[in-house]
Amino acid sequence: MQNFDMTTLVFLALAVFVAWKLRSVLGQKTGHEKPPVDPFARREAPPMRPDQPGNGERRDNVVRLPGAANDAAAAPVADGERWKGIAEPGSPIALGLDALVRQEPSFEPQGFLGGAKSAYETIVTAFARGDRKTLKGLLAKEVYDGFEQAIADREKRGEKAESNFVSIDKAEIVAVDVKGKTGQVTIAFVSQLISVVRDAQGNAVDGSADAVSEVNDVWTFSRQLGSRDPNWLLVATESAA
Repeated sequence: MQNFDMTTLVFLALAVFVAWKLRSVLGQKTGHEKPPVDPFARREAPPMRPDQPGNGERRDNVVRLPGAANDAAAAPVADGERWKGIAEPGSPIALGLDALVRQEPSFEPQGFLGGAKSAYETIVTAFARGDRKTLKGLLAKEVYDGFEQAIADREKRGEKAESNFVSIDKAEIVAVDVKGKTGQVTIAFVSQLISVVRDAQGNAVDGSADAVSEVNDVWTFSRQLGSRDPNWLLVATESAA
């Protein structure tokens, strides 16, 4: 019993010694400790990306023609080669493009033409379907009002239109105009289209569901240069001979 008591006392003494050493070490401050976290302290928001609007929403769903102010700036090109394949040096189109890129350095004609072709096809097919929502986001008010009236008249007659693109053979910049902060680019389109209008009974009253027709259009797109709004809107249409 005496041996047991002595052993117990030894272990107790060791335990007290170890606890005292740990306390002496862990209780010291080195000067590198982090201050305690205040759960009510205000946190700084992470920095916003350049492509993120102020309300925190992303713009992944924006479809636009290239050349908006928040596009990356194009690499510098020698003046003689700047508009090669688009306009002759010193021509009105070249001078208009020069004026445009002074306010929109990121504007790139070939990319713009690709976007314009997509917009052209989207607008023509949306008009045939009577898709007012799509048209409203792509047309200036005056143009939209004309398209909407034509759709309403067609609906009153009980008619339905069908338009299907076979190809867009040509999209060419034929005019560029800059007045103040407003830029306008006019494009001549040549396309192959199957188009038909049917009455309430399904009979073709205009066009043909079997014939491919060549269509020549001249459309003008416009936007406020330097604006954060990336959209170019259709502001004028005419049929070319």
